[in-house]
Amino acid sequence: VQLQASGGGSVQTGGSLRLSCAVSGRAFGAFTMGWFRQAPGKEREFVAAIPWTGDTTYYEDSVKGRFTISRDNAKNTVYLQMNSLKLDDTAVYYCAADRDGSYYYSLSRVYEYWGQGTQVTVSS
Repeated sequence: VQLQASGGGSVQTGGSLRLSCAVSGRAFGAFTMGWFRQAPGKEREFVAAIPWTGDTTYYEDSVKGRFTISRDNAKNTVYLQMNSLKLDDTAVYYCAADRDGSYYYSLSRVYEYWGQGTQVTVSS
């Protein structure tokens, strides 16, 4: 399984970006997909997750109402729409895949596959 994240960049506060993560190699439709981020000097943290059904979504509190995770199983792709970006959103964003659909979707250790990361920089 390979994950390829894209869509990062530099944006001013209040701006928007959409991240994409293309998955190849196995049955994407069966995976829970997650987004994590890591800022300089900080630990990697959970951002959002979506199970294979796509019928529910989960978010870290600080991004609720601003970020939206979605997936297109026909395209083997998961997205993260980020609106109203803040300085604190600056980080490297990683997509991840969990083949077992763990209940503990916010824990990085349950994800078996990871993308390479894409940089998001928010400036004032």
